[in-house]
This record gives sequence, C-alpha cells and structure tokens, in this order.
Amino acid sequence: MVRLDLGLAILRVLIGLLFAGHGVQKLFGWLGGHGLNGTAAWLESLNIRPGRPWALLLGLGEFVGGLLLALGLATPWATLPLLASQLVALIRVHAPKGLWIDRGGFEYNLVLIALSAFFGFYGAGAYSADAWLGWVWPQPMTFGLVLILALLIALVALAAPVWVPRLSRRAA
Repeated sequence: MVRLDLGLAILRVLIGLLFAGHGVQKLFGWLGGHGLNGTAAWLESLNIRPGRPWALLLGLGEFVGGLLLALGLATPWATLPLLASQLVALIRVHAPKGLWIDRGGFEYNLVLIALSAFFGFYGAGAYSADAWLGWVWPQPMTFGLVLILALLIALVALAAPVWVPRLSRRAA
C-alpha cells in the first residue's frame, strides 16, 4: 500500500505542478508564456470573448487548481477548473485536428482530463493535505457536482461568443 500511495502522490504532484506552470504562463508570462494580454488575445482569436476576463479565470484556475492538486488539498474541488479548462481546450482547439498530438490533436488533453477526473473522484491518497487534515469528500456526490460545474463552465466559455455581443448591444 505504501508503494501505491507514493505513486499516487508523485503522479498528483507532477500533474498539479504542470497545471500550475500553465497558469503562471498565462498570468505572468513566466516559463515561456505570453502573460495575461497574450493569453487574452489568443482566447479572442479562438472566439472566446471577452478575452481578458477569461484569460484571468483560466490562468487563476490552472494555477490555484494545480497547486491545490499538488498539495492534495480540497482535491475534488481542485480538479474543477482543471477539468473545465481542458474540456474547452479539447473542444475548441484540438478536436478538429483529431486524436493524435503529432497533428495537434486532443490526446494530451484527454490524458489530463482522465487524471484530473481520477483524483477528483478517488481522492489524493494517503500522502496529501486532505488525508492529514482528515477531510473526506462524500463520493460520488462531490465529484458529480464538480463534473456538472466543470461542464457548465466549459459550456459558458464555448457559448460566450454567442451571448456577449447581445449583452454589448443592450448596454449601448
């Protein structure tokens, strides 16, 4: 059991820190990223509008969610922004290119979704802040709620170009 818990901890920390790294790329331009302005422009080019608020939500979600996942703290909830961001990336960016990553496909996004879902449903393991704090999340209810919220966030992001212009016309 020690080997399994250690393996889960290594995998969780690795995935969490990779997500957190993606977040700082989007927020601050660190690690070769484009920062908030570059991310906002990129999201606008993908027809996810308005770009700046979505860029901020995306960067914060990946950064905070990644750190929480790495720590194994509030683990099901940590996976919410990670699942939402990867669902949007899969659908808007990578799905039209097919499955395989060598053609820009969604293979990697699918792996990140599967791993996030695994930790969201099964928990962070014995070597985690949740375990040390004695936090137990009732499953499958908690992850079901997380999954529904992630899907709703992804749908709002994907539908934003449809309703944002309508709001802008009403405000004018």
